[in-house]
Amino acid sequence: MELTLLGTGAPDGLPRPSCPCAACATARGPWARAATALLIDDALLLDLTPGAVFAAARAGHSLGAVRQVLLTHPHDGPAVELPPTLPPAGRVPDGQVLTLISGHRVRAVPMDAPGTGYEVGSPDGERLLYLPPGAAPAGLDGRVERPYDLVVGDVVGRPDAVARLRAVGAVGPATEVIAVHLDHDAPPGGVLDRLLAAAGARAVPDGTTLVVGEYPVVPDVPRRVLVTGGARSGKSVEAERRLETFPEVVYVATGGRREGDPEWAARVGLHRERRPGAWRTEETCEVAELLGAEGPPLLVDCLSLWLTDAMDRVDAWEDVRWREGGQEALRARVAELVAAVRRTRRQVVLVTNEVGAGVVPATPAGRRFRDELGRLNAAVAAECEEVLLVVAGQAVVLRG
Repeated sequence: MELTLLGTGAPDGLPRPSCPCAACATARGPWARAATALLIDDALLLDLTPGAVFAAARAGHSLGAVRQVLLTHPHDGPAVELPPTLPPAGRVPDGQVLTLISGHRVRAVPMDAPGTGYEVGSPDGERLLYLPPGAAPAGLDGRVERPYDLVVGDVVGRPDAVARLRAVGAVGPATEVIAVHLDHDAPPGGVLDRLLAAAGARAVPDGTTLVVGEYPVVPDVPRRVLVTGGARSGKSVEAERRLETFPEVVYVATGGRREGDPEWAARVGLHRERRPGAWRTEETCEVAELLGAEGPPLLVDCLSLWLTDAMDRVDAWEDVRWREGGQEALRARVAELVAAVRRTRRQVVLVTNEVGAGVVPATPAGRRFRDELGRLNAAVAAECEEVLLVVAGQAVVLRG
């Protein structure tokens, strides 16, 4: 089965007409995207968009052999002119199955938002799933018999759609996941590629043709990632995005609870509201123990608070205690954590802070914490396949 993406953008396209935002200003040339439409084996067209005939011609195809046109979502705005060679476009009720004269079998899949997804099977047995913008499959209960060969959907806008499909086995290790419906809220260029690669997905230019069922080069998802940055730089958001498409994640909160501190409670609440509901939270500093156990991916937020707890345990803040065994005890605990990062078989994203680039602390204890955190960050970074520095909400790849 051959799939040609006539467009890969949001319904309004990218750039949006008359939009002055930075993303639209840079969406020129190869970064420009027409509204998403899929042409399958020149026989089935999923979503009819303006300029579909010319888009197909540019990709080396014709719409003259199309036998069925199906829409996935309500199309707002002016009516799209139907080329005279195409059959009328329509939507199929959820659950209904169509068998085309070409031999393709199409099933309408219910969504949790307005729209319809389509599962398409070829005469040779390949299967793909196409999801409308802003939607995820609804009613996924038991595990499916086998994964799809290809999933095409709104990975940036609805990462939980991929998580739901993974949870029931519909997306497996060899499933190719293609991001479409890309709007101006998606980061441009290499940043988008990195974000999607962390989800095991990728984006392709308009006009790309894929062979469904052909062994794809699935993006390599780094197993260990360190995300560092300053206060309010966006490092926690960057870390959370890297795991949004996984059905189970353990969020390791090393800050714990602070009774009588409403500002801290507000910070914790903000993080909790931002996380997917399926994630489980562990409030603990026994990170090495979790790294050594089997289980779903871990998000550790953050190492600076873990270090604060570790220094509390050995009374490392006091100068005399530091000289009389505190330093040795702290280094041993840090070495235990670093060794656990090295040995872990779990996927893990660790968040930390950069505190050495600003004002020099006024106290010996403050300078000690700054120095020990710098050493901890360097040691953990050496064990991670990917290291990111987040500045002003922008992630810079330091390694990987």
